[in-house]
Amino acid sequence: MGIRRRAHGTATPHPHRRAAATAALLAAALAVTACGPSPDERTEARSGQTGAKNRKGTPPLPVPRGKGSRAARATTAPPDFNGDGHPALVLDELAKGPDDPQGDDAGIGVVYGSARGLVPGARRLLSPARTAAEVEGALPAAFDAEAACDLDGDGYTDLVVSTDPPFDGQGRPPVPVQLVFGGPEGLRGRAVVLRVPDRARFGNDWPDHPVCGDFDGDGRADLVLHASSSRLSFLQGPFTRKGAPAAAGPALPVPGDLPTGPAADLDGDGTCDLVVRAGAGRSKARVVLGGPQGPTRPGPALPAATAYAHGRFTAARTAGLDTALATGDAIGLRSAAPGLPAATVKTPAPGPLAAGDTDGDGLTDLALAPADGARAVTVLPGARSGLDAAHAATVTPPGGKGTAVQLLALTDYDGDGRADLVLRTVHGPTRDTVTVHPGTAKGTAARPSLSFTTADLLPR
Repeated sequence: MGIRRRAHGTATPHPHRRAAATAALLAAALAVTACGPSPDERTEARSGQTGAKNRKGTPPLPVPRGKGSRAARATTAPPDFNGDGHPALVLDELAKGPDDPQGDDAGIGVVYGSARGLVPGARRLLSPARTAAEVEGALPAAFDAEAACDLDGDGYTDLVVSTDPPFDGQGRPPVPVQLVFGGPEGLRGRAVVLRVPDRARFGNDWPDHPVCGDFDGDGRADLVLHASSSRLSFLQGPFTRKGAPAAAGPALPVPGDLPTGPAADLDGDGTCDLVVRAGAGRSKARVVLGGPQGPTRPGPALPAATAYAHGRFTAARTAGLDTALATGDAIGLRSAAPGLPAATVKTPAPGPLAAGDTDGDGLTDLALAPADGARAVTVLPGARSGLDAAHAATVTPPGGKGTAVQLLALTDYDGDGRADLVLRTVHGPTRDTVTVHPGTAKGTAARPSLSFTTADLLPR
């Protein structure tokens, strides 16, 4: 799945949110299996309409009803909001309505999956008006997907959302993070405001930049948030349906400022670790290692970068994971294997990153979108000694001139053991196309197997 921040205006200063395009594309996908879709869903999964001019678009279908998925409880698994064993896609940017091309964002779109892949008709729109919780009697204007994990341990993935609650600038700001809980019919009902106990806060900063992960190794999803400079709020799961954590101690000191997802077990000890950056934009960072007390141990330092992804990019035998970094005009690779030197792959201005095994060879491949908005996305295959630039694939989705491409996800949506690349091509304020490029034995297919428009999610 792809979960990204989108820029928006707020009435109150919010110094840390929307600092950069996050690497929380939840990349290292796990394969999940469950019962298949109905015949109608199989047909719909291959027949998404792409023309924004045709406002009839893809007809809506019911969200498949699930029974809860054990895989959804894994904090590194792709989101399964309805618990049917099939990953869903989160769309944090949607086409504008044709009658209001300059209007506010409609909200967050969710497209549910099946045994054959994503089903564009099985979709849901999470709008601020219908989904967000009120704060001091006001609904937020912003509603942005940040992370996804099973926070209450019921087998259904939950969505972590950031908002813009009212604040007069005096004292501690309110908590801008809200939770939308999954269930048999997916994400439904009102969100609840995340409860961050006073003892877990530090100073008067916004508690934001949430990252999901099992940071204490108890098998339950936790949340980490920015508390202040060099402090993190560590909220232990499971969470109640009212947004309260099971426990939370004092804010933890860390060598950095902004927690950055996705979390991953980088040292192979069974707990999630995360990258904590020194600031917004291109900045130095440090790994903070999880353990029985949570993310408390400083790990290796990382060079200045704008995005991160984790996986097994090399064939080195190690319990930990490698880290890829977008460092300006190159991809840096920090291997988990002791003694292996850091590798660098020259690329044209890399932007957001996503990691997944596109060809099923057991090594992680890396997708990167150029930061300059070019239309081509590059996929670097993993290899014995690291990312292989000599065999890189360039994927250019179909579309007209003057369009830009966004990297949404690199996840196995059809259960064949190969990650599928999901891109969004923007043709203008009211027109876009989402394309799914399947993974094959030879890597990512240039030709999409499925396409649809996010305009179908808009209210009619």
